[in-house]
Amino acid sequence: MKFKEILARALRPKDGKPAALQVRAMEGEGEVEVLVYDQIGYWGITAEEFVREVKQIDAETIHLRIDSPGGDVFMARAMKTALEQHSARVIAHVDGLAASAASYLMLAGDEIEIAKGAFVMIHNAWMITLGDTRDHTQSAGMLKKIDGSIRADYASKSGKDAEEFRQLMDEETWLEAEEALAMGLVDRVYKKDGGAENRFDLAIFENTPDALKQPTGEKTAAAHRAAQMRKLEYFERVAP
Repeated sequence: MKFKEILARALRPKDGKPAALQVRAMEGEGEVEVLVYDQIGYWGITAEEFVREVKQIDAETIHLRIDSPGGDVFMARAMKTALEQHSARVIAHVDGLAASAASYLMLAGDEIEIAKGAFVMIHNAWMITLGDTRDHTQSAGMLKKIDGSIRADYASKSGKDAEEFRQLMDEETWLEAEEALAMGLVDRVYKKDGGAENRFDLAIFENTPDALKQPTGEKTAAAHRAAQMRKLEYFERVAP
């Protein structure tokens, strides 16, 4: 099983039901809503389907609504680029969770707002490598480039120095709405109904807030797999 498939299975919704990409017209003339309410990747919303749908949108304003545990950073980049290249103004709404690659997709917004009670999570990119020292060195170099690129985009949005995000990403930082606002990653906090729910299996992450963790005693197979992924022995066990 490939690492992307392992990661995708770990981040799936707890009920096991994927949430399809939704694109729908709003009541306001010239406004369209795009819902990314699942992981980004082959087990959730793919860049291919997202880009295809975005290209078909004929609107002055796109409302990008996000509740996602993240996923494939390269797909998130392709999705972000598609929005940036669209003629519409993009308003990103973090309705629940913009974690990992989803926090990068969020940056496609010309404006970004976050629900009170929602979270943004930023961390370093992950990769699994099989091979000798040359292979691992090459992978490490690639990860450094990815992290540097992401830091630069966070810095561009926030107006802060990219180095300020190095430790935050190293430590897997979960930002509440007001903290994300203070960091300059979002433009405003809205107090309508919203906020993060305990909807995704986030056991793969190290610092998941208690409110988003699997309830004690609810040991599903997905939660068990995800918890094991945090250990090196797990990666060794599943490697082909």
